[in-house]
Amino acid sequence: MKNPIRNSRPAALASLAALTLGSLVACGGDSDSTNADGTITLSIATFNEFGYEELIKEYEQLNPDIKIEHRKSGTANEHQDNLYTKLAASTGLSDIEAIEVDWLAALMEQSDAFVDLSDPEVEGRWLDWKTEAATTDDGKLIGYGTDIGPEGICYRADLFKKAGLPTDRDEVAGLFTTWDDYFEAGEEFTAKVPGTAWYDASGATAQAMINQIEYSYEDADNNVIAADNPEVKAVFDTVTTQSEAGLSTKLTQWSEDWAAAFQDDGFATMACPGWMLGVIEGNASGVKGWDIANVFPGGGGNWGGSYLTVPAQSEHPEEARELAAWLTAPEQQIKAFEAKGTFPSQVEALSDPTLTGATNAFFNDAPTGEILADRAEAVEFIPHKGPRYADINVAFQQALQRVDEGKETPDEAWSSFLSDVDRLG
Repeated sequence: MKNPIRNSRPAALASLAALTLGSLVACGGDSDSTNADGTITLSIATFNEFGYEELIKEYEQLNPDIKIEHRKSGTANEHQDNLYTKLAASTGLSDIEAIEVDWLAALMEQSDAFVDLSDPEVEGRWLDWKTEAATTDDGKLIGYGTDIGPEGICYRADLFKKAGLPTDRDEVAGLFTTWDDYFEAGEEFTAKVPGTAWYDASGATAQAMINQIEYSYEDADNNVIAADNPEVKAVFDTVTTQSEAGLSTKLTQWSEDWAAAFQDDGFATMACPGWMLGVIEGNASGVKGWDIANVFPGGGGNWGGSYLTVPAQSEHPEEARELAAWLTAPEQQIKAFEAKGTFPSQVEALSDPTLTGATNAFFNDAPTGEILADRAEAVEFIPHKGPRYADINVAFQQALQRVDEGKETPDEAWSSFLSDVDRLG
């Protein structure tokens, strides 16, 4: 899923690396989850919006011997901290743990911490690249794919009108074919609507651009190349320059101030993977004017996407696997899309008329299913994310934020980032 610019935890990763299979099998969950009446309680831990609330109720109705405890974190940071801490402690994890794609490579190095979910019944369900990313060299599948994150541009049509810019989504799409076009439109907008930024956060825009680099921080052999990669430096320079020119809110994505900016005309556009639709609607409740354009600067882009895993700590791994398989089946992925806009990774779901014909009332009845399907087809490659990706990306985001907060100049922040990369590498 869904995901946000998030902090990673190097210390937690170091502890995670020390895990052994022996310690994992020696320790189970917090307590016996078989109830006195013979029912089994399964716990599932997710973050942000997976669209599972009604699905969990449905599964319990279909399986009266199963009770489900949904542990939902408000942010990916909180969920990731809990995951790493309890993996290192070898106890306390849920029967199903959601993981975000940016963490996947690091967790794949500890694949013994997770149940092998390989099963002939689920072969061919997902887009090939979605399954391959969660498959070890020896063929172990550690996660069932949930969503993917094809990106469009979400925008406030009412604020565009105020600036004299086109408001029709097809005309808006013509404004954003390249990043230069996008920033030029932003300069025009901020000149005419002072006090409102062009986009929601420097980190978010930078993340969208980084996701269009096939090898950003690590090469194909997982050697760290971030410090010497001119494409990474170009993203940093572009985003800090545009921020200093007033196009960014200079807020940290997912912060309270960022959430409040949805309600006070804080910004006009944002990079918009499918899972972001539910986030926008939740934060911008009561605000009129949101729409989505079938375009993304520079071509296609994918941001985020998650998996459901079954930790080896689970006391009921088979029942947990069955629940994870059901939640990620095509029918359920369509229902999650209808609930929260999470775009399916299931091959069969991608051609479902419910998806292709879906509209979203909050986004001016935009044909979101068709738009996101087109955006998915525009993705030419999935960027490589090795075991150090998450930590380096955090350092990159923090460098951008120090510039936004006036704590460092761009040159100073880049130098600090290089030092961080050197330590991580």
